[in-house]
Amino acid sequence: MKNTDKDLRQHLLDLLKGGGAHAKFDDVVPGFPAKLRGKKPVGLPHTPWMLLEHMRIAQWDILDFSRNPQYQSLPWPEGYWPKTEAPPSAAAWNKSIRDFRKDLKAMQALVADSETDLYAKLPWGDGQTILREALLVADHNAYHLGQLVDARRVLGAWPE
Repeated sequence: MKNTDKDLRQHLLDLLKGGGAHAKFDDVVPGFPAKLRGKKPVGLPHTPWMLLEHMRIAQWDILDFSRNPQYQSLPWPEGYWPKTEAPPSAAAWNKSIRDFRKDLKAMQALVADSETDLYAKLPWGDGQTILREALLVADHNAYHLGQLVDARRVLGAWPE
């Protein structure tokens, strides 16, 4: 069977969606107990809020880099992490989830668009391609989602 551009795009979309060998975002984040969102699990360096907001910020940043010729990097590391260990409100937690989903859909749309050249080097980068950026989003999200699963387990909030 011959591999096609359409096949590659579908594999990327499946990877971005999550699942397979990893937990999905919607299996981990929604329903996280409010009283635990700002609690640092023993032995772990970040609270659930810090991880969620970091995922959102980093994903937005990668998406912005992928489509914005005037892209400006955030300051490292402080620009990629929330300023507080706890969400300022339930609304902030919910907004972070909504924005994460919105930006993930935008990255998926970029990958799905047959007009997007997955292999073309982004002129404002130093060799990056949309293919590389989509893989980076999937990898980064899977890594930190795993940390959120660990946080839920340590905090006693992972459904068995």
